[in-house]
Amino acid sequence: MVKVAFNHVTTWVFDLDNTLYPPRYRLFDQIEVKMTGWVMQALGVDRAEADRLRQHYWTHYGTTLAGLMREHAIDPGPYLNEVHDIDFSALPRDPDLAAGIAALPGRRIVYTNACEPYARRVLEARGLSGLFDAVYGVEHAGFLPKPEREAFETIFAIDGVNPTRAAMFEDDPRNLAAPHAMGMRTVYVAPQPLVADHIHHHTDDLAAFLSQLI
Repeated sequence: MVKVAFNHVTTWVFDLDNTLYPPRYRLFDQIEVKMTGWVMQALGVDRAEADRLRQHYWTHYGTTLAGLMREHAIDPGPYLNEVHDIDFSALPRDPDLAAGIAALPGRRIVYTNACEPYARRVLEARGLSGLFDAVYGVEHAGFLPKPEREAFETIFAIDGVNPTRAAMFEDDPRNLAAPHAMGMRTVYVAPQPLVADHIHHHTDDLAAFLSQLI
């Protein structure tokens, strides 16, 4: 049974975008448009170059923001405010997911490469407000993003997480490598499975998966 593999878990760590809501709602599409526009304006490049740079930053640094900070020393505050100013009406509430999260024994936290205010708006739209003991954004890790191990170590030190008694739920497989190496149980949340040594479980339906752990 899947439940047995999580009997030791006392802290449940969830990514946000495309994890606590399915990618079919395409919320991140809005953010990508905002990011491209921001790069165009800040760096004075056309759309094609902005998209190329965004892919370069994501591949080499983990996020667009990390690349902009490393290569152009941009102030992260205005960027985060701008790209996360989007419409949340496409996100439906999910009572089944809320029930599954509420039933998990122990501490429940959100850790995202986005910022905390944005994360809380997503949680509100999904009907998940009040279910988590803490919500951490990239700002809490000094703007160092996942998949950097130091970013995880910073957040876990702040929260007091013991990785050997924790589980990580993520839609980006890169972001499960460090948690796995730290001793966490890892769950890849995505439409299609991926076979990799650092992935213990896969699900394309987070609410259904959590129902197996109760």
